[in-house]
This record gives sequence, C-alpha cells and structure tokens, in this order.
Amino acid sequence: MEDKVTVIAHLRARPGKEKKTREALLALCGPTRAEKGCINYDLHESADDPALFAFHENRVCKDDLDSHLKTAHIQGFFKRIDELLAEPPKITLWRFIG
Repeated sequence: MEDKVTVIAHLRARPGKEKKTREALLALCGPTRAEKGCINYDLHESADDPALFAFHENRVCKDDLDSHLKTAHIQGFFKRIDELLAEPPKITLWRFIG
C-alpha cells in the first residue's frame, strides 16, 4: 500500500480578485473533503497578504490525489485560473517523516 501523501499548494490572487479567489477556493473545500481518501483539505489565507492562499491537504495515497485532480469541481477551478490567479499555483508533494 502506498504511503499517505501531503500536498501544499500556494496560490496568489490577481490584484482586485482577492475576494472572488477566496470564494472560489472556499467552494472547493466541501466537495473535496467528501472525496474518497481525503484525510484533510485545509485552506489558509496569509495573515500579511490577503492575496496569498495556501492549501494543506493529506490523502490516503497518491491515487486518491490523482482522482481528486480529475473531479468536476477542481477542473472547473482550473478553467478559472487565468481569471483569478496572478501566477500558476505552486503545488508540492510531501511525505511525513516524523
């Protein structure tokens, strides 16, 4: 069985799109948390920069993450990236070690 996978994603809203970006990201939380293999899916907003957001997410395995990326709600958000984000999301995968 694969090990649990952790995802940390940083997203920066376009100037003037902070509220719409926040709303779009919050809308992903409910459906994502209901997905198979989702341990947690937590959205954070920078305390210093209202345009900067981060997701901290844990999945049972990489296959569950791959399935998540194909869902309608995530694909719908991807179609809005150019409208909402100032730059491509920075998504990194992590392994728990201690």
